[in-house]
Amino acid sequence: MIKSLFGGVAAATLFTMLGSTAFAEPEIVSGPAAEPECFVPWSADTKFFKYPAKEGPYRIALANGYIANTWRIQMIQTAKAYAAQPEVAAKLKEFKVVSTGEDVPAQISAINNFIDSGYDAIVVNAQNPTAFAPVIKRAKDAGVVLVAFDNILDTEDAINVNVDQKGLGVLWANWLAKHLPEGGKVLEVRGVAGTSVDTDRHNGIHETFAATGKNWEVVEVLGKWDDPTAQKATADAIAVHKKFDGITAQGGDTGVVQAMIDAGHPFVPFGGETENGFRKFCSMHAADGLKCSSAGTGPAQVAVAIKTAIAALEGAVVPQSVKLPLAIVEDPNFKEGEDFYPDQSDNFFVGNSFPTCGINFSAQEIMGQSKENQ
Repeated sequence: MIKSLFGGVAAATLFTMLGSTAFAEPEIVSGPAAEPECFVPWSADTKFFKYPAKEGPYRIALANGYIANTWRIQMIQTAKAYAAQPEVAAKLKEFKVVSTGEDVPAQISAINNFIDSGYDAIVVNAQNPTAFAPVIKRAKDAGVVLVAFDNILDTEDAINVNVDQKGLGVLWANWLAKHLPEGGKVLEVRGVAGTSVDTDRHNGIHETFAATGKNWEVVEVLGKWDDPTAQKATADAIAVHKKFDGITAQGGDTGVVQAMIDAGHPFVPFGGETENGFRKFCSMHAADGLKCSSAGTGPAQVAVAIKTAIAALEGAVVPQSVKLPLAIVEDPNFKEGEDFYPDQSDNFFVGNSFPTCGINFSAQEIMGQSKENQ
């Protein structure tokens, strides 16, 4: 279906061949980046790219995979809101969005079709970090700027934009260890299996627990970063295991707390994400034992990825791997109107801004956009 939108394969292949001669692969240069306060290198060893400048306006595509949770929906809406901003829209000839679900080959096929159709840059939230080697090479050979964010790619031939996902797991585990100094039984509500985000956060949690030397029993369930899915998985876990001493969840946290309430489970320390509903619960029930660490990254990192792609196309120096800051608030510091918003949707992710990149969205600005392909 996607291929039919993009036209004939022969013409697209010719377009790609012509494009690859006109726009070479990046030169490795010394830093700093063009906007060092925004494009922060991941480490001291991170390389800096400088692509040959290409005349705009540009055709940029967003190739998303999984869509069936609020973070991904808000991410799509944020991408559209960013692309619609006048100063960004002036640089775009076309902005295309496709979500392909959990099917990794379908996402790779979508990226291949964008390459064949001569897009200047492709932004991707990858379903699997290691399965994309052939399409990464095709993008490089065609001179297409490839920027991965959130679930990034296992390569140095594309630009990665992300927060320290493993560090986020470490943060949550340290929070639980602080409140459960003798260890205990912990429910871990994981995300989408096979993604780099889920794996990195999971590894951070378990490595941190192991380093304490305490006795931890961790029960793992899949919540897919989705409130209804996480709520059911939590309810089922409580029905089987009866009681947990602590909880950590990568997303769907509002549903996790609701499952605790419905089951009459005592409130326990909780390391979780940044959903508005979760933070409402954390503030409301802090005195009842729901001591929370709410940390993560807003869906606006897609806007940073698009900004990075445009900068690369314009010939600006950018790091191969860009590190974004986490949004963190912990008990007892939840402030109404700042850290959570009682009048806003529970499903809205708070902290959805990166001021150092000039990116800051209101809930209304984002929710006015659709989640559909365009």
